[in-house]
Amino acid sequence: MKAPPADLEWKPDGVPVSRHFDDPYFSLDNGLAETRHVFLAGNDLPARFRPGFHIAELGFGTGLNLLAALLAWQDSGTPGPLRYTGFEAYPMTAPDLDRALRRFPEAHAVAAPLLDAWSRGETCVQTPVLQAEIVIGDARATLPDWSGQADAWFLDGFAPARNPQLWEADLMAQVARHTAPHGTCATYTAAGFVRRNLVEAGFAVTRTAGYGRKRHMTQGQMP
Repeated sequence: MKAPPADLEWKPDGVPVSRHFDDPYFSLDNGLAETRHVFLAGNDLPARFRPGFHIAELGFGTGLNLLAALLAWQDSGTPGPLRYTGFEAYPMTAPDLDRALRRFPEAHAVAAPLLDAWSRGETCVQTPVLQAEIVIGDARATLPDWSGQADAWFLDGFAPARNPQLWEADLMAQVARHTAPHGTCATYTAAGFVRRNLVEAGFAVTRTAGYGRKRHMTQGQMP
């Protein structure tokens, strides 16, 4: 991994906060519950799972969203591995990743292959139930060169007001270009410029009920 590591501040309750963006990595209420509401239910998962299903994510962060999806995949009994590609500009160190995930025992229980790979400086995970790659670097530079297409996108960059680059029109156009027909996206934010950028990229966008203190979130679907 050749990238500047995440610069973290740890809150007393164990929540990591990015000093670069002054934003927490997951919900202060219940990060795993928020993930399941926003990114799983927001993409109609696990109902849409099928062999070869591919999730992509902007903002890999702690890996919590990946692990929540993996838990749902295993519970669904879908044959073969879940395919996942994450894009991350500021990767956490392996000890920080482990520390963050320990806050969620259910997710941490299936995190060993990820943590083992991360501790070796590897960004790919291959197991019978997971085929994952985390692409390190600015997604504005790395996503255009990606050859894959996702069935579902988790758009989980830091808050648009603090990290507008990860929500800009050109990057949302790349997300759309790398989405399979009838593929979907979901994000916790309902910021107007994010929704407009997704619409301009080709998504049919819906504002729906958010999680916890967030009144609204955004879902999108390609034709």
